[in-house]
Amino acid sequence: MNSTVVVVSSSKTHSFSKLNQASINLIEGIGVQGDAHAGKSIKHIYLAKKDPSRPNIRQIHLIQSELFEELAEQGFDVEAGQLGENVTTQGLDLLSLPTGTQLKIGENAVIELTALRNPCVQIHNFKKGLLKAVMGKDDDGKVVRKVGVMGIVAAGGEVKPNDVIEVIFPEQPHSPLQYVW
Repeated sequence: MNSTVVVVSSSKTHSFSKLNQASINLIEGIGVQGDAHAGKSIKHIYLAKKDPSRPNIRQIHLIQSELFEELAEQGFDVEAGQLGENVTTQGLDLLSLPTGTQLKIGENAVIELTALRNPCVQIHNFKKGLLKAVMGKDDDGKVVRKVGVMGIVAAGGEVKPNDVIEVIFPEQPHSPLQYVW
């Protein structure tokens, strides 16, 4: 099964959810054109208050659609874009990819994965109990964050539903994605 884009979303404001779009345009080193999180320096409101000059490693947010299926089994109705992601994927275990993995999407766009997204209180405010549902622990007791991955735009281009995603792994040794403040 090919890994594909299911939905693309963006928002000009720092709203929690993003609106689904027919396509989004990625700009190298910036992010999603017109999205509130686009920029060379950090745009996350809380982190920008701490250090607005910090490089933006959160230019784009991706979630695998399989998470929504898992949440539905727990009684949560969540749709693409509602958790603030820009790209919703299918057939790709984003959480298992190493730091530095590149995702070539469509004809030209390339996203380089930088970190895990940390679930925050906004998820609880969106749907009571959802924050607990998107957090877990593995067999070793390590926290598992399920709400996607963050990345930077390594090459610009248009991204739209049904685009195929090609995974390009970084050189060995691989480092797992971590949550980065």
